[in-house]
Amino acid sequence: MTELVPLRRALISVSDKTGLEDLGRALAERGVELLSTGGTAEALRKAGLKVTDVAEVTGFPEMMDGRVKTLHPNVHGGLLALRDNPDHQAALETHGIGAIDLLVVNLYPFEETVAKGSDYAECVENIDIGGPAMIRAAAKNHAFVTVIVDTQDYGALLAELGAHDGATPLAFRQLMARTAYARTAAYDAAVSDWMAAAHQDQTPYRRAFAGVLAQPLRYGENPHQHAAFYVDGSARSGVATAEQHQGKALSYNNINDTDAAFELVAEFDPADGPACAIIKHANPCGVARGATLAEAYGRAFDCDRTSAFGGIIALNQPLDAATAEAITGIFTEVVIAPGADPAAREIFAAKKNLRLLTTGGLPDPRAASLSFRQVSGGFLVQDKDNGHIGPEDLRVVTRRAPEPGELADLLFAWKVAKHLKSNAIVYVKDQATVGVGAGQMSRVDSSRIAARKATDMAGVLGLAESPAIGAVLASDAFFPFADGLLAAAEAGARAVIQPGGSMRDDEVIAAADEAGLAMVFTGMRHFRH
Repeated sequence: MTELVPLRRALISVSDKTGLEDLGRALAERGVELLSTGGTAEALRKAGLKVTDVAEVTGFPEMMDGRVKTLHPNVHGGLLALRDNPDHQAALETHGIGAIDLLVVNLYPFEETVAKGSDYAECVENIDIGGPAMIRAAAKNHAFVTVIVDTQDYGALLAELGAHDGATPLAFRQLMARTAYARTAAYDAAVSDWMAAAHQDQTPYRRAFAGVLAQPLRYGENPHQHAAFYVDGSARSGVATAEQHQGKALSYNNINDTDAAFELVAEFDPADGPACAIIKHANPCGVARGATLAEAYGRAFDCDRTSAFGGIIALNQPLDAATAEAITGIFTEVVIAPGADPAAREIFAAKKNLRLLTTGGLPDPRAASLSFRQVSGGFLVQDKDNGHIGPEDLRVVTRRAPEPGELADLLFAWKVAKHLKSNAIVYVKDQATVGVGAGQMSRVDSSRIAARKATDMAGVLGLAESPAIGAVLASDAFFPFADGLLAAAEAGARAVIQPGGSMRDDEVIAAADEAGLAMVFTGMRHFRH
């Protein structure tokens, strides 16, 4: 392959005009002939640059609303011809085709069109055809052609031209070709996924996933694992779209835990009052509402002060100074919130290792999306767990029905249990967690751990008795035996929410009645592995 290829002729056709004028001017100053299409040509001419329309090259005008303009041998021949192949060179001369040394193309904004909720017809119109065809052609012929598909690579291109007297080196062309194929693959994946959703095909025969590098990470879950963070371009508020105001770069575990924290706190509508969730190793160690954000944080922190050290804090309302002051009392890795006022940011500025992320909003916990996980030889794909339960969905199965305060706490506990690793047990009292047990092989073990956590909380706070006494309990799945329920009764729980559906439901209900518990079934479980 040729090491250095001078640029003499470039075809530029871009949807995103960012940096276009500077790029066009820099190329023109190096004597590069500019070919272009439609709006790109117009923008370059407005910048005072000489441009040849692709229509002059092909001998055909743009037609069919721009659907057909570059699909022509005079374009693709110029991109695909091997410069060191005499037959190819002869074909160029015979048919009057000029070689194209540089292709700059970014595609119709299909992903953005879908993200803004456009109708089916508009989405279809934003599926680019000529662009991907040219990109693939140029990338295949990277031995001689440079292809640029991202505006962020304009600077690198110009730097290479400056360093090599108007030519590009092979290594750069290879890098840009890899980037180009990744872009067309991601684009096609976006189109196919959208069409599957639009046609309500929940199990398409072929499924593709794609992302754009947001940042390389120092390592993965452990230092010996390489890792990177990719974003999918969706508009869902969260760690992928957040602005980081301070602190060192997020780690793999930070990102994972911050996402878990924000998704949990989003379950609590800010219109109903402030809420705070504190996460450690992707599990909540404290969740609470309060009259103020600072109170919500304090009550969440009280649930498990030991585990909260070095944790992730998520808030459902913008961070204020009082809450920021309280948070700085212990070491915290990350705080994520819809916003932060200037006073709060000033307080955090003194904690250089504390990361502050603001998102501008909360994710919709009921929105439909996909989650996927790699297994050996493939992927597991499922709908995101956006299941929601309201008071009208509950079925009272015991002689005693929950009192109004208990009912509110049961629904609170159910939202938290959804975000705990299975088997999950959570005690809640007065809209705050007081004991959490998660990730155990046995549900009864989770019940006992949650009760012990409540006892530990009493000791730390100097309470006269365990806060589990008089609390409610949520279980993410049914009790297969009465023992887990009896452990809750022994700890002092007064009411229970669980999916139901066990072969031994009658035994469990009888045990609840015997213990004087109120119990409701949801008919929905929330396994989380």
